[in-house]
Amino acid sequence: MRVVVVSESFLPTVNGVTNSVKKVLDHLAAHGHDAIVIVPAAGAPREYAGFRVHEVPSLAYRQFPMGLPHPMVQKLIADFRPDVVHAASPFLLGAQAISAAGRLGIASVAIFQTDVAGYARRNRLGAATRFAWRMVRWIHSSAVLTLVPSSASMADLEAAGVERLARWGRGVDLDSYHPRNRMDPAVQRLRRRIAPNGGLIVGYVGRIAPEKQVERMAALRGLDGIRLAIVGDGPSLPATKRALAGMPVTWLGKLTGAELAAAYASFDVFVHTGTEETFGQTVQEAHASGIPVIAPRAGGPIDLVEHGVNGYLFDPSGDSQLRAYVEALSIDERLRSRMGEAGRRAVLGRSWESVCAELVGHYESAIVSSALASAIGAR
Repeated sequence: MRVVVVSESFLPTVNGVTNSVKKVLDHLAAHGHDAIVIVPAAGAPREYAGFRVHEVPSLAYRQFPMGLPHPMVQKLIADFRPDVVHAASPFLLGAQAISAAGRLGIASVAIFQTDVAGYARRNRLGAATRFAWRMVRWIHSSAVLTLVPSSASMADLEAAGVERLARWGRGVDLDSYHPRNRMDPAVQRLRRRIAPNGGLIVGYVGRIAPEKQVERMAALRGLDGIRLAIVGDGPSLPATKRALAGMPVTWLGKLTGAELAAAYASFDVFVHTGTEETFGQTVQEAHASGIPVIAPRAGGPIDLVEHGVNGYLFDPSGDSQLRAYVEALSIDERLRSRMGEAGRRAVLGRSWESVCAELVGHYESAIVSSALASAIGAR
């Protein structure tokens, strides 16, 4: 199969969109498919996984490169003659690629991954929220198939009038994130650094940005024996530090690879705080590490956390349940162990290999649908 992958984000920027695109490209390369990558200009490598990476003009918006429509996008697609165009978290660049695919009679698959409308809603931008949903509807309605990561995203897009939807989640590295890591000497040293006198380590991993609401961890202030470990950085770091001032917090900064896996393994409980996650990859990574998860009953975590089995879902309208659930887990080690084991079992079928194989199946469905539509239109 020949695939054009168009992503609004790519290396050197590291985020959920970039990481999932990398996994898709790794899978395509491993299984003998051919691909090219089109991304906003931001210093991306010339190749990834053996595939040529093409940059198009961009402008910086809030520290992120935003790809701009450019004639070379349609030319690149036309010259490569793909079977399918994969648009990751499409905005301006992805929208152009989807439209170009339609004009060229090529199937397109759009991956809904960023809650743009949620951002506008959180900032009380009423008119902007309506505009954002119109943009989402316009972009995704042009695609042959839109893949959504969660039931919450599915409901939002259906309500917005987007059709031709299917579920596609995200994979997790089951080997890197594993309960056995807890016995690693490096993890034991990290635990002593975070909690030198013992105690329950409550961890968070992710960007520290307004939509992540990490400041909600302040609800745990005063709980006996609780130590906080926060992995990540971002624009809200100073404000979050002020909100958590005086609490026993270890700020671990941005971590990747083995260091990130060690951080998860050092936690006793994982807390996810944001209410705008379309999926919740860090929830899966925590479960793969054998850790119970506490998350708001909103967005992607609703599908990932089985309340009372592998963690708890708290009412996002306040923080009292968040505090109560952390306190309950802090005094019951056996409950933490049972929930951690249940979390690991829940993700065993979600390796990146199986999830990306499912994606290729969605490509094939979109190709068939596009061919049928072309045949009907030609009559």
